[in-house]
Amino acid sequence: MQPTWLILVSILGFISLFKHSISLLKWVFATFFRAPKNLKKYGSWALITGATDGIGKAFARQLARQGLNLILVSRNSDKLETVSSEIQAEVPNIKINIVAHDFSTDDASKGVELIEEAINEAEVGVLINNVGVTYPRAMFFDEVDEKVWMEIVKVNLEGTTWVTRAVLPGMLRRKRGAIVNIGSGASVVVPSHPLYTIYAATKAYVDQLSRSLYVEYKLCGIDVQCQVPLYVATNLASKVALIEKSSLFVPTPEDYAEAGIRHIGYEARCTPYWSHSVQWCFARLLPDALLDAWRLSIGIRRRN
Repeated sequence: MQPTWLILVSILGFISLFKHSISLLKWVFATFFRAPKNLKKYGSWALITGATDGIGKAFARQLARQGLNLILVSRNSDKLETVSSEIQAEVPNIKINIVAHDFSTDDASKGVELIEEAINEAEVGVLINNVGVTYPRAMFFDEVDEKVWMEIVKVNLEGTTWVTRAVLPGMLRRKRGAIVNIGSGASVVVPSHPLYTIYAATKAYVDQLSRSLYVEYKLCGIDVQCQVPLYVATNLASKVALIEKSSLFVPTPEDYAEAGIRHIGYEARCTPYWSHSVQWCFARLLPDALLDAWRLSIGIRRRN
């Protein structure tokens, strides 16, 4: 007869293996087989911030292809006109409105007024909070100019909060809506992001804001989600990580947005692109001290 302690260890091992197997199956289903939600059921309009480049522009294209009318928000009016024309040529049957607002310098209340005016007659069912900025280069905290870190706070933290606050009343009246806040692996996947401290801190705020709003408004028919990408081949990634092209673990904005669309309306937090999820899984197996040292060494190399 086997000793009791060996039986207990075997049972615990089986339970652990069972839990991990279930988690793996759930991930495979959600990533590759789960049907995306019909986003038009949330409303006929989608609002996207940071809509003229990278992930924001790619989300705008994906939402347009699903038949949603668009409100595009960005600081550059010329780029807004260009992106609007490109999408309109591809999907001529939708309506597109543009709002030019610079979250880093313009008065926040002015931006909210412009957005509220734009959504006044529009049934905004989907919000993609994508606007975000970071340091011009890797820097220690004491080296960051006040203007730079204040701009990061205004855009990443205040901008996301103000826009979310602007669309919520309409969603509450209609009892439906989807809010997607684009976070960052810099604040969730790894325990620290040295030499980009303020950026990571503001993205951690976005993650916590999303989780709390998810709980507050789930019963009201509003699905709030924080999507946590790792590196995507965007201008921001080029600046932060010197990434110039896509690869197996660095998707194009279009590939990321296609995966991101499939997850809207489900989990409170997700990492939509499959290879990002794989990287996150392996990162969680490593000790925090090792990840901290690795991130610091990368930051110092980029600083030099």
